[in-house]
Amino acid sequence: MFILLVLLQVLVLNRISIFGYGVPFVYIYFVLKLPIGINRSVTILLSFLIGLIVDIFCNTPGINAAATTLIGLLCRPIQSLFFMVDDYDDQTPGLSLLGGAFAKYAILMTIIHHIVLISIESFSYFNPQILLSRIGLSTLLTLVLIFAFEGFSLKKKSSWQKTA
Repeated sequence: MFILLVLLQVLVLNRISIFGYGVPFVYIYFVLKLPIGINRSVTILLSFLIGLIVDIFCNTPGINAAATTLIGLLCRPIQSLFFMVDDYDDQTPGLSLLGGAFAKYAILMTIIHHIVLISIESFSYFNPQILLSRIGLSTLLTLVLIFAFEGFSLKKKSSWQKTA
């Protein structure tokens, strides 16, 4: 999934810009789908690596790495806000497992990521209306794609259960 999301981001999604403001950053889906009980150091390292690889391909000076490292660092505390982490220790978070709790988790993580990423990228609060527009539209696009991926995995899982 790591390679697929990086390629999707770099080759397709970075070329999409809605009204010149919104760009979906779907590669953070990898961080959201890391197993709940995974070691925190591994989460931070994998988050940094996916951000760094996107930075290398996009020729951006570490902004994706900084934003994804932050959400990797905040992953466990934010998970504990929305669900009992110990109950799902070795499972992958998703709509099929956690339902609305995963949706809240994904929304908060995406908002944090986009605020950090776009704030560093713009490096100015000179025009807060444009900054907020970029954050809002990019967050919306990213969440639509993340929940679409979750919807496909729910359909695939339910079709496998019917055939079994």
